[in-house]
Amino acid sequence: MTSAVRSSRPMMTAGGVVLLLALGLVALMLVRPSSSAGSAAPAAAPLDTSADVGFARDMSIHHQQAVEMSFIVRDRTSDVAVRRLAYDIINTQANQRGMMLGWLEMWGRAKSSSAPPMEWMGHTVTPRGDGSLMPGMATDTELDALRAAKGKDAEVLFLKLMTAHHRAGAEMAQAAADAAGTDEIRNLATGMVRGQQSEIALMADMLKERGSTA
Repeated sequence: MTSAVRSSRPMMTAGGVVLLLALGLVALMLVRPSSSAGSAAPAAAPLDTSADVGFARDMSIHHQQAVEMSFIVRDRTSDVAVRRLAYDIINTQANQRGMMLGWLEMWGRAKSSSAPPMEWMGHTVTPRGDGSLMPGMATDTELDALRAAKGKDAEVLFLKLMTAHHRAGAEMAQAAADAAGTDEIRNLATGMVRGQQSEIALMADMLKERGSTA
């Protein structure tokens, strides 16, 4: 009995040493960066006048209205297809908007600017007014009409407004994909173009089913 106890002690001690060595290696890996990571210089934040920053600001505003319109129509119709589309737009564009605002924060750039909308694209946009700040955005009057509509009327108006919204959004996203200097904006904008063009085609079919066109 005594010899068994004595023989187990060296085994326990060796096991403890191995465990401590393993924990030490893990700690070193966590504290000390790899040679490849340590040699890479951090990427500089894009300039305030860059396409990356301008797109993130403008598309955040553009997306915010798309989410607003989707919430409105969700409560104005019981149509499953329209409500599903609205739900998809709410989730996708709210998530993308959060990403863009997060990047602006990380880059140390203001989330708004006194510069004209879409100036980063190389041309000045004259807002339509009545709350429409950029191409494709609905006016306050159009939003009020959507709030007042019900059923099929709400569905058709929403699909028309959102089609115009997506067309302008896809154009802006393509410009950002072509001009962006960061992978974050380039990849996000490229995905936006594909996604919004797909939804434009879907909405054209939905309008046709309701005897209308964009």
